[in-house]
Amino acid sequence: MMKYKVKLKGFSRSFLKKEWAVALSFIILLACKKDMDQNPVPQEPFKGFYQPEHFPPILQPFDVTKINEKSFALGKRLFYDPILSRDSTIACGSCHIQASAFTHHGHDVSHGIEDKLGRRNALPIQNLMWQKNFLWDGGILNLELVAISAITSPVEMDETLPNIVEKLKRSKVYPQMFKEAFGTNEITSTKMLIALGHFMALFISDKSKYDEVKRGKAQFTEQEQRGYNLFKQHCEACHREPLFTDQSFRNNGLQHFFSIDKGRYEISLLDGDEGKFKVPSLRNIEITAPYMHDGRFSTLMDVLNHYSSGIQNYPNLDPLLINKIPLTEQEKNDIIAFLKTLTDPSFIRDKRFSEF
Repeated sequence: MMKYKVKLKGFSRSFLKKEWAVALSFIILLACKKDMDQNPVPQEPFKGFYQPEHFPPILQPFDVTKINEKSFALGKRLFYDPILSRDSTIACGSCHIQASAFTHHGHDVSHGIEDKLGRRNALPIQNLMWQKNFLWDGGILNLELVAISAITSPVEMDETLPNIVEKLKRSKVYPQMFKEAFGTNEITSTKMLIALGHFMALFISDKSKYDEVKRGKAQFTEQEQRGYNLFKQHCEACHREPLFTDQSFRNNGLQHFFSIDKGRYEISLLDGDEGKFKVPSLRNIEITAPYMHDGRFSTLMDVLNHYSSGIQNYPNLDPLLINKIPLTEQEKNDIIAFLKTLTDPSFIRDKRFSEF
């Protein structure tokens, strides 16, 4: 290409050509901005609660019709705000990370304020409206009360509800957010918990490959189908479709340390419940490691090895596990291939639930 050599009032034509190009680009940008201001891109309407067609009826005594865009936004802000902890260092989202289906990935047990350690692995937050109780021991029955456990735990957020309310009242943003969500800027712990419930109630995971197969829009591979058949034969009694839990409490033969954590017994005080924990959902299991109530297993193969050969015998061991679950290495790999079809990429990338 020929270069411009002619000078014009001290500037080369090549320089002026570049300056004109920059100016033209700036004019185009201004025109685009003006057009966007006059014709803004329509915002996607707020998507409230919905019932997946292949899910059972919800179990929570929760009026989903009251979930609105403003109460959801308030709940989201609270979920990611460390103001809920005593020293303002730990938020709900600290131990429930979206990329890991809202679990505390890589931690066997959750870390609270001052890096204190809890006793249990953080359960994923998903499909909560279809649960009849919460936590590994089932100690909470209502979704709107779930946050209290973490907020008041001395090894998690170590705060009190009255203190949080006072902090929220002093905030520059929360009074207005509460007014938009509830029609009044009065801030109470009840409204705070309702807002958190409104946010978490929409954590619906129903778009995995498994779900698409059930909808007739996808097919399992040969290995996934073999794994699915094995799953139905050996696992479905406890991990019932489509939520992949029967919500029971079972002793699954782990080597327990009962002096540290007695599981369901701490709620029921029934001797037969010692060492029993809630059967967790297997949805998104591929990305929620580590596994079991204390996070002792790092991989899905570790889990299957336990059920195949590592089960300890206890008087209240679940009857289904007395003879263990004998599996070949190929069968274990097939089951894992199926379990990976329960991963829901759209759920862990949904911007509605993202912190930023």
